[in-house]
Amino acid sequence: MSRIALGYTALLALALPTAHAAYSRHEVPASWPDAYPGKPSGDLSPDWQRYYEITTPLPNVTFDVPRSFAGNVPVGRENHPNNTLFFWAVEKENGSLTVGADEHSDKPWAVWLNGGPGASSLIGFATENGPFRVNPDSSVEKNNYSWSNLADYFWVDQPVGVGFATAESDGYAHDEDAVGNDFMGFLANLVKVFPSLAKRPLHLTGESYAGVYIPYIMKAYFSTPNPPVKIAKFAIGNGAIPSGLVFSVLPTLTVIETYPQLIGYDPEVYDYFREQEHRCGYDLNLTYPQQGGHFPTLNHIHPTLRSGHARRDELSARSRSDETSARLRALIHSIERGELGRRDDGAPAVKRDLSLRANGTVDPWYGCFLMDELVDYAVNYSQPWSVAHSRGKGFYPFDVSDALVSEVKPNPHTFLNDNQTRAAVHAPSSRQWAFRRPYPFLGDPQSDFNDPSELWPMAFLSELATNASAHGVSVVLYSGNGDSSSAHRGTEIVIQNTTFGGIQGFTRRPSTPWFDDNGERGGIVHQERNWTYVLVEDAGHLVPQMNPARGYVLAREFIFGTNQTGLVTDSGGSTTVVGGEVGSLAAPAIPAPPGIAVGSATTESTYTYPSRTIAAWESFLASATAGDVAVTGAAASPVAGQGAGNGAGRASGVRRAVWLSAVVVAALMAVGV
Repeated sequence: MSRIALGYTALLALALPTAHAAYSRHEVPASWPDAYPGKPSGDLSPDWQRYYEITTPLPNVTFDVPRSFAGNVPVGRENHPNNTLFFWAVEKENGSLTVGADEHSDKPWAVWLNGGPGASSLIGFATENGPFRVNPDSSVEKNNYSWSNLADYFWVDQPVGVGFATAESDGYAHDEDAVGNDFMGFLANLVKVFPSLAKRPLHLTGESYAGVYIPYIMKAYFSTPNPPVKIAKFAIGNGAIPSGLVFSVLPTLTVIETYPQLIGYDPEVYDYFREQEHRCGYDLNLTYPQQGGHFPTLNHIHPTLRSGHARRDELSARSRSDETSARLRALIHSIERGELGRRDDGAPAVKRDLSLRANGTVDPWYGCFLMDELVDYAVNYSQPWSVAHSRGKGFYPFDVSDALVSEVKPNPHTFLNDNQTRAAVHAPSSRQWAFRRPYPFLGDPQSDFNDPSELWPMAFLSELATNASAHGVSVVLYSGNGDSSSAHRGTEIVIQNTTFGGIQGFTRRPSTPWFDDNGERGGIVHQERNWTYVLVEDAGHLVPQMNPARGYVLAREFIFGTNQTGLVTDSGGSTTVVGGEVGSLAAPAIPAPPGIAVGSATTESTYTYPSRTIAAWESFLASATAGDVAVTGAAASPVAGQGAGNGAGRASGVRRAVWLSAVVVAALMAVGV
């Protein structure tokens, strides 16, 4: 398998056993928790703490690990006793999870969720922010940046049937509302085992498709008359909160401004993509505060020159999704063969320069799949991707700065399926652990990535924000600057489209720097009305894995801490921002470092364009974008048909349309986030 397929893991990058075809109604597998020695016979209670405690050694772990607990907990769904979620919990301090019901009421605890849908959160545990990391050779090393140093932490496999979570064949979640309800049932049972958790502030954290899970869990939480826990904050990294079109396609020009290396610092190519952005209606005008109401619905334009691709308005909701899925499957195969430059209609693999591209219209070859067009351009023309592509490597959307060939990523598959591990953590023997399985939502089990839920979370986020304000729940949204799969532009659109604290969006553009423990700028932070936005430089889609030190500072200061950097304050009619504002950081994009990692398996060097080329580009971009930075109070003037607002989160027909970049979805379908 080629590096492009391996690199698209977003959770790990070795090809691990997984099925890429969805289950039919008759093939959905059943699984159930095991009864290990010492299992109590009664209902869940503190008596179960000893049963769940990990007391036997883990393979290749040669250092002390904080006291941990693991196992399956029922979600309490009627007539489905084998529907469980699996947790692996690590104490911050010895005994901190087993204190009495009324103790540690001011001490936070936290949950981590990975995405997918269908990805195990043990990926986060074993490769991102858990107490140790499993290396590609299955060796294990201590992680000094574990988020369990900051709070008692639970990594939870969910929905039912994911990772080590179990489900009966007719018990998988119907849709995201069912996912949220199951999670509430899991929490209700979890606090029976660890009673202090009921009153302690819970921080619900996760990344990627957890940007769908967490809002739906919060929706269930606010709908529960007497919720079993006290959620104080939720934090989502590089989240799939808006429609796939908004987080994976619309930000294409921002990605270019972050990584102009993708177009070889060519102003003519930039102008071309900028025109296409406008023609597609992707050039949203973000103002502070946002004016003009919610963004209107995006009207996506499909390619018209490729065999098998009809115009969008000629397709029903179901046929659109099926046609898109077929296109993505074809792209996956071409990626795995290292043939991204070939066309799926049998046309010759001709490198199309700008003279062959659209002029004044939407390119009929790509339609408005601008991210696909950008990647195609990079692997054909721009070093080092064009060189790497010739060696079977394409483009790594989760960290654009990575152009390595055949890079080996962390692989916890062997570790987690080792019988010694499985016995220690009380894992079910009825299923093998897999980093991701296509999730068979029973509301629509016909094909992967067809979550039948009607709404993307951005469509109901203002309502959620109102409830959050009423219940004192804070919100943190963060993004890695190097991620093109869920680029930070999408997160910023989510914020400016959401009304919280009575105002739509932030009132000032984020432009306050924050600094890591080395005194280096870690990115941008902005805080208003209980909402925090953090941009993390030198990190991609998986912030805790790709830059663990900065990810740790992010968690310590802005998720669990009370750092006020970037906080907007108003005293006596005078508005100030803690930490100040830096004009150069108020731009739509912060350029990444000029070096792109190259090499085979590991970084051998970095490829950097000539300094004169970079200087000429910087001069050009400064002029080209001089009017792009919105000032406080400027009026928004959206183009007809553009936008990303409530309408973009609503499905046409019976389910959400799947308008993700084909490159991104190929990555997600290949390995899952």
